[in-house]
Amino acid sequence: MSDKPEKTGRLSVFKTYKLYVGGKFPRSESGRVYEVTDPKGDWLANAPLSSRKDARDAVVAARKAFGAWSGATAYNRGQILYRVAEMLEGRREQFVREVAEAEGLSKSKAAAQVDAAIDRWVWYAGWTDKIAQVVGGGNPVAGPFFNLSSPEPTGVVAVLAPQESSFLGLVSVIAPVIATGNTAVVIASEKSPLPALSLGEVLATSDLPGGVVNVLSGRTAEIAAPLAAHMDVNAIDLAGADETLAKELEIAAADNLKRVLRPQPVDDADWSAAPGIDRMTAFLETKTVWHPTGSLGASGSSY
Repeated sequence: MSDKPEKTGRLSVFKTYKLYVGGKFPRSESGRVYEVTDPKGDWLANAPLSSRKDARDAVVAARKAFGAWSGATAYNRGQILYRVAEMLEGRREQFVREVAEAEGLSKSKAAAQVDAAIDRWVWYAGWTDKIAQVVGGGNPVAGPFFNLSSPEPTGVVAVLAPQESSFLGLVSVIAPVIATGNTAVVIASEKSPLPALSLGEVLATSDLPGGVVNVLSGRTAEIAAPLAAHMDVNAIDLAGADETLAKELEIAAADNLKRVLRPQPVDDADWSAAPGIDRMTAFLETKTVWHPTGSLGASGSSY
């Protein structure tokens, strides 16, 4: 009788995708899921179908994380974002597969998208301690005062991720929001949410504090409506909204004077283009401080 173990077929371990809220991975509060398919209609996975309660929980988590994240040094935020890029690089093959399946791309084209997304994350990481030098500064005044303007984060930002660009577009709207000290509640692409949900796993295993980024999946319009009307959300990025939904959300956002970023035209964004700093400055406030210089004589300031 042989001592060798008999070869048996093994069952595949299917991945269970979950939300990412407050540094944890809850299922949708409602318990609902929806089928995610590739462009040919083939089943890929079941994704959580977030509810309004999930959206409110994500806002609570984002607000709780805002104080420490906005109060961290810009250099420290840059280090943490660079660590995220390292983790993305380590899971590159997974994201290439997910992007290829989600967008119906060849492996080489999907790899180019993923590489561009990782490079973009690194690019924004490098801006954390430089953006204040670009948009802040000293202002000339007629009097013995220093007048200094400096940027500060807006607060909690609701982000509707692009519908078509499941990873490069996703990174392009998340990274600038958190690089400048904001926290984010992200609604993943409705038809291609899997790369966004996997990004949540990367964020959880990096040094990013829980609650800084919260990722929801489901029906974009269903989740976005309560976020646009939420009084503790300070801004909203409508990158993933169509014209009709964008108008409705703008009206809801007006109740507490949210900052609204609505690219024009909404459906024609080129996520492969050079990003610039517009998405960082869109969610920054300018604080201006006056300070006396002391007595000024013929020789100039007493300083």
